[in-house]
Amino acid sequence: MNEVDLPTPSEGLLVTHFLTVRDVARSRHFYTEVLGGRVALAENPCIVKLANSWIIMNPGGGPTPDKPDVTLVPPSDPHTVSSFLNLRVADIEACHAEWSAKGAEFLTPPIDRRAELRCYLRDPDGYLIEVGQATGLLEGIFARTDDEPE
Repeated sequence: MNEVDLPTPSEGLLVTHFLTVRDVARSRHFYTEVLGGRVALAENPCIVKLANSWIIMNPGGGPTPDKPDVTLVPPSDPHTVSSFLNLRVADIEACHAEWSAKGAEFLTPPIDRRAELRCYLRDPDGYLIEVGQATGLLEGIFARTDDEPE
């Protein structure tokens, strides 16, 4: 364990993302070997430093004293999502090719959305992950709205 890699701010705050997972080892492998993260803590909870953020993973479970009415479960329906991880990359084509070669299964290849190139993949538990590269947005071109023609 490297304390420098742990999400422990000396002041202010930082953001981490917690995932309830079915198999910690499988998820740890995905976030390190496929996406390139670094293990900060292997278990209980698993903490992976991914670029400038952290993914914290633990199995689900019932209520605890600090969350008395909450049960943690991984996603049950991959077609219904209330939140997702959003990764911004410098070169989406290279990222798509590298992660695909390492076993990532993307829903589609990168698609030009005017403001950005974007595609999605799922982690082993079905969590949706957006991968995007700003393109038009850097020139003041925004994404098309639903009522705007192609």
